[in-house]
Amino acid sequence: MKNIVLCCAAGMSTSMLVQRMKDAAQKKGVEVSIKAVPVSEFKENLAEADIILLGPQVKYEQAKLQAQAEPLGKKVAVIDMMDYGMMKGDVVLDKALKLLE
Repeated sequence: MKNIVLCCAAGMSTSMLVQRMKDAAQKKGVEVSIKAVPVSEFKENLAEADIILLGPQVKYEQAKLQAQAEPLGKKVAVIDMMDYGMMKGDVVLDKALKLLE
């Protein structure tokens, strides 16, 4: 099972996207664990995450967070602003799974 962690400013708006991603995963028959956390809890969630996706509002944090994730072999990617805004859980899930290949 893959663990996907979404980080945003407070973890609120991203929780709606998490639900859409979970629904998409269920339809596809993909086993994943997906959760949303505020970017301030990045370090606490890094060890268990297979990939960390950042909300577009915190993309300025990517370089710093990637530097922390790299020694563990983890990727940090930014969710596309349009996919995020339109809550395209299936598209975001597909991109995350592709990055994990």
